[in-house]
Amino acid sequence: MNFSLEQLVAFVAVYEERSFSKAAAKMNKHRTTTGQVIANLEDTLAVELLVREGRYVEPTEEGHLLYHYAKSIIDQSNIFDKISMSLAYGELESISIGYSSMIPLGLLHAIRRQLTSDFPNMKVNFLIRNKAELEEEIKEGSIHFGIANVHHGKGMFDMDSRLIGYIEFVPFVKKGGLLAQMPAESALGKLRKTKQYVLGAFSQENLKEKVVLSAVHEEVDQLALIIKMLQDDNCWAWLPKVLSESSYTTEHLQVLDIEQLKHGLKFPFALWNPHSKPLLPIKKSIVKAVDEYTQHFTDLLKH
Repeated sequence: MNFSLEQLVAFVAVYEERSFSKAAAKMNKHRTTTGQVIANLEDTLAVELLVREGRYVEPTEEGHLLYHYAKSIIDQSNIFDKISMSLAYGELESISIGYSSMIPLGLLHAIRRQLTSDFPNMKVNFLIRNKAELEEEIKEGSIHFGIANVHHGKGMFDMDSRLIGYIEFVPFVKKGGLLAQMPAESALGKLRKTKQYVLGAFSQENLKEKVVLSAVHEEVDQLALIIKMLQDDNCWAWLPKVLSESSYTTEHLQVLDIEQLKHGLKFPFALWNPHSKPLLPIKKSIVKAVDEYTQHFTDLLKH
């Protein structure tokens, strides 16, 4: 049988909308054209798919059955289109993304979801790297994208670098613990005498002098481990402010109110990658995920 993808798309649209007018508007087509496309499909199949009832339509028994097959064909066509487009751009079968341990896991998850949507067959490796390692491995080609803190950044003229935003760090403590109950005006003095957990990335990025307040501090490489340790009382750490909207974090931790601290510590982050045409659509996908994640968090804070 010689039916077209256009006919199947029109059939699925009318089936789902139960209206030629709504389906036509959805496809940006004229109602009469849509009706003729469906009629041609029915003639080709020699099967009545839809029963016209005034301004609305109802699928026949055959229409109900064939809808699912038509929908499957359209979905497969969309996948084919994405894969063929990727091949045209020379898409890699897999990529590696290096990132600082300072990056919130929610952001990395958002990036992976977007890449899954845009490149369903591409494998993605996430690897923790400091800034020096990122720069070296991107040059070597073992890492395709890097998300790096650029607080002390220098111009990277031999690769593409795009500022993707700022991550604000605020002091977190155990929810309802002794530190959480301190008056805001005396909190800063207490923190200077209380055990502080410091992300190892701060030391690796030469930022330790900016974040260490307590004489009693310990370094921990993993953000998730610090979150776990803060469930014990009488300790604290600088963590990304975005975690204040995480249900798991807010169940156990809270942001400490400090009178002298009107804002947290903000650090700029950039997306690094080599100049490469095949990487452009992937970079676009990553930037989209970052922008949507940032906007979502901004909207939450407004409420």
